[in-house]
Amino acid sequence: MFDFKLEPREQPAKIWLVLSPLLALLGTVIVGFFLFRLLGKSPITAFTTLFISPLSSLYGITEIAVKAAPIILIAVGLAVCFQAQVWNIGAEGQFTLGAIFASAVALVFANINNYILLLLCLLAGIVGGAIWASIPAILKVKFHTNEILTSLMLNYVAVSLLNYLVRGILQDPQGYNFPESAPFSEFASLPSLITGTRLHLGVIFALMATLLIWGMLQQTFFGFSVRVIGASPSAANYAGIKSDRIIWLSLLISGGLAGLAGACEVLGPIGQLRPFISPGYGYAAILAAFVGRLHPLGIILSSLLMALFYVGSELLQIKLGLPLALAGVFQGIVFFFLLAGDLLIYKRIVKSQ
Repeated sequence: MFDFKLEPREQPAKIWLVLSPLLALLGTVIVGFFLFRLLGKSPITAFTTLFISPLSSLYGITEIAVKAAPIILIAVGLAVCFQAQVWNIGAEGQFTLGAIFASAVALVFANINNYILLLLCLLAGIVGGAIWASIPAILKVKFHTNEILTSLMLNYVAVSLLNYLVRGILQDPQGYNFPESAPFSEFASLPSLITGTRLHLGVIFALMATLLIWGMLQQTFFGFSVRVIGASPSAANYAGIKSDRIIWLSLLISGGLAGLAGACEVLGPIGQLRPFISPGYGYAAILAAFVGRLHPLGIILSSLLMALFYVGSELLQIKLGLPLALAGVFQGIVFFFLLAGDLLIYKRIVKSQ
């Protein structure tokens, strides 16, 4: 009989750091093969629809970029939190508050007929997300609550608040009682980058945010403090690094970027505030941050993969009649195999004596 056990490694295995995302993707394809067979569909046809069809046209590629933009914005903010061991699970709520704040400014100041209105809307979105993120920050710093629970519960509060507002003071009085706001004016809308597509300025914001966060983490004392706290809280405390300050700043940065993502979503592809503004970008960004190993370049690639799942699942629904929820299923499978791969990074398999 084979008799093996796991032993902790002294240092994480760099080879498995690189290989585990690839193995996670391979494992996802294998599981997907049997999943499509169980659903009565040809795996070849389904995989072609899921992975190839979205990349076969300019419109499909731009749709992937449109869906990847909010995931990238949220994920790079979450990477700051996660590197500081601050487990912000509330990005979905911060995204929603950013959308609400941006929409409120767009509707209240609709008489402004220049692009200062768009700037105000974007800033309002950042402020909205940061305010929502400050709640778990206060609770953690002042009362030592678990930020996983508080930030997660605030997601449901944010969705309830959104539903209340689009049926209340933000509802379009000319909208035949539909639960949605009035369409935003031209000066409160993100301009299209390519005519005939939905590609908007939010994609540029996402790339700029990624570069800024990468530079901040690598070149500033704040970034150094984040890495030290993440590696050893006791060493950081001994060095005089104030962990409360890092908790505050990391959550505000993360919340602000999630809020900006929410603002870009309603000011760009949607064009108004609706009860459903996110297919789960806040949760997909958590997966993207970990699949991308909290590295900016990795996050861009993993976010594009998550976006490909969204666009591909829409095509699966249209062409093969499969449920749209398959996007979430595949994202979960990738995360499952990635966590399994982490076992090989931190532990080695040895034969028992």
